[in-house]
Amino acid sequence: MAQNRIGIHAGVWGFDWSPASAERAISSAASLGYDLIEIPAIDPGRHSAVDTRASLRRHGLESTVSLALTTADDITSADGSIVARGERRLLDAVRFAADIGSRFVGGVVYSAMGRYSAPASAEGRDGSLAVLRRVAVAAAADGITLGVEYVNRYESNLLNTARQTLEFLDELDAPNAVLHLDTFHAHVEEADITDPVMLAGDRLGYIHASESHRGPLGTGSLDWPRLTRTLVAEGYRGDITVETFSSAMLTDDETADIGVWRRLWDDPDRLAAHSLDYLRRQLHEASVVPTSAPLAGSDH
Repeated sequence: MAQNRIGIHAGVWGFDWSPASAERAISSAASLGYDLIEIPAIDPGRHSAVDTRASLRRHGLESTVSLALTTADDITSADGSIVARGERRLLDAVRFAADIGSRFVGGVVYSAMGRYSAPASAEGRDGSLAVLRRVAVAAAADGITLGVEYVNRYESNLLNTARQTLEFLDELDAPNAVLHLDTFHAHVEEADITDPVMLAGDRLGYIHASESHRGPLGTGSLDWPRLTRTLVAEGYRGDITVETFSSAMLTDDETADIGVWRRLWDDPDRLAAHSLDYLRRQLHEASVVPTSAPLAGSDH
């Protein structure tokens, strides 16, 4: 049976990270049986590393850290002050991860997450690589892996597919940088949901398990049996983290920021329990399917 650690994004319980909110998310994830929680590094001023680390230890839960750059700190920008702000934010996320005992920082770390009005420029790409080389060195000093998550065409003009991301990683040439796969984005951009798994091989380091419509796993059009069978066949042993959001748990600004206009679910604890059970069942069933069985044509 696959030995992947299963995690859940803290945003399932909302993006506030006050000590009380952090305790709620961490305690809920731990009590449900998750191995880790992914904590979004939105604003260092809203995150207490001391309180977060204490809560994680109290509940025996591991963690990962994620972020998405914005237009205000886009490291592909031609404005040096914006680039510097982005580098600072990335380094702050690495420091936060180190302080709470996390060994992974991933997400949209290479450009702003948002719609661009023009293609990425060669200068912007080079600037992004230059910053990330320095960030990767800083991360490596703390034993932290850097995950590069490609997203759909409406949320970045730089990296939209696994192939593009692997080429970017080749240029980055950082031993601690890996491909971070989000199944929602891959479902939009890839010809086949299994392509990024097979293409990346051992450079696939982290997965966001996200349904085609960002709702509860198994309720959209993503072929989970086919994907999990491919993960097992390819020997993937990295973390798999559930990522789903609902306007039921978000402020109006957060809803607008990530475009979650519908209440895709109402109860975060029920959603989290369902997601863990669903993902574990899929991985278990994938692990007992004969390796000679065809991967195509699974039912949902």
